[in-house]
Amino acid sequence: MLSLLGGRNGYCDGISRRSLLRIGALGIGGLTLADLLRLEAHAGNSATRRSVINIYLGGGPTHMDTFDLKPDAPKEYRGEFMPITTEVPGFEFCELLPRMASHTDKMALVRSIVGMSNEHRGNQSDSGWSFRSLQTMGGRPGLGPVMSRLFGPACQTSEGVAPTAMDLTGWTRPGFLGQVHAAFRPDGTGRRNLTLDSRMPAERFIERHDLLGSLDRLRRDIDGENMMTAMDSFAERAVGIITSGRIAEALDVKQETPETIARYGAKNRDNERFLLARRLIEAGVRSVSLSWGGWDTHRNNFGAMRKLLPRLDQAMSALIEDLDRSGRLEDTLILMSGEFGRTPRINRGAGRDHWPRAAFFFLAGGGLKTGQVIGATDRKGEQAADRPVHLQQVFATVYHQLGIDVERTQLIDPNGRPQYLLDHRQVIEELV
Repeated sequence: MLSLLGGRNGYCDGISRRSLLRIGALGIGGLTLADLLRLEAHAGNSATRRSVINIYLGGGPTHMDTFDLKPDAPKEYRGEFMPITTEVPGFEFCELLPRMASHTDKMALVRSIVGMSNEHRGNQSDSGWSFRSLQTMGGRPGLGPVMSRLFGPACQTSEGVAPTAMDLTGWTRPGFLGQVHAAFRPDGTGRRNLTLDSRMPAERFIERHDLLGSLDRLRRDIDGENMMTAMDSFAERAVGIITSGRIAEALDVKQETPETIARYGAKNRDNERFLLARRLIEAGVRSVSLSWGGWDTHRNNFGAMRKLLPRLDQAMSALIEDLDRSGRLEDTLILMSGEFGRTPRINRGAGRDHWPRAAFFFLAGGGLKTGQVIGATDRKGEQAADRPVHLQQVFATVYHQLGIDVERTQLIDPNGRPQYLLDHRQVIEELV
């Protein structure tokens, strides 16, 4: 927390002069928000201004009943649903996704993902790596933490100052970069501390901030390296996040019209996260992560899909429509994936089990060449048969769209060794 030291006596507002003014629990691992912002001085920023919304379908969604249906496969494979055609040839969705099917010109789908591991962790959707990679030193950092490390933990935007990365459900990991670059999770204390203490008027806070600045100026004569000037900048930006209240406002979906809330189906907590993601992107956050639903359908797969897919269809289509209408879709990359696909053959419990040999990856917006399907699985959906795409190539493409050169960019691990962001660094040429 950013702390400004007061004096000994009490004010009439009940706040002790001696107490510390605490204005936001954005500090992580003992570092204040201003400390986090100082790290931006060490991060190059040659990137585009694009943002990312990364949606994790935890549990492992079935590819066979969502975006890669096989109506001509044997009965024990094809399942209970039929595909519906779209305006893009070969771009077929499950019949339970009719709204998304009307926006395929703004989407791209990779049906031939390879290189996945059979593990119930979000790491693969977060970074393209198994959780086992560099596990002894914390693991590989996810997309948001990498952006935090390279662009700085907070960014100055047209909307004010915003955290670079936020995680609405706590599924992302900073890996070996450490908690200083962990995405900010706005739940509980974190959300409350995005605003000033109700007992502290903004004017009084600014006065204390100005007083701290006056005390700092007394030390300028002995500042031989202009460090005080830099500290002023970091502190001003920390103050900016709190006093603007823009992020706190973005987290208040009650500011939306009832019609908008209904379009997202946002009375459902999962769907509300899509609306929150849009609002945070509008407030200047560069990376918003969220998990949605439960997809580990070892039993009753088709009953689960009848509940999950219509809600996902509603939320995703509303998100794409709103970003497109506001002109932000071109600069907002939407990602959606799970940790693996599911068995093409239906089991005795009418479910599908883990199947890392085949999976999909959904993308939209972000300046990609959309309106296309890349790759294909075989007749039974068991493995990639045409244009296999390694999972890390998706992330190479994402980094490319963000202006990050994966061929050159390396991060230093705790042992002092440089680590590339990915092993498979070739972009998906069809998309860029």
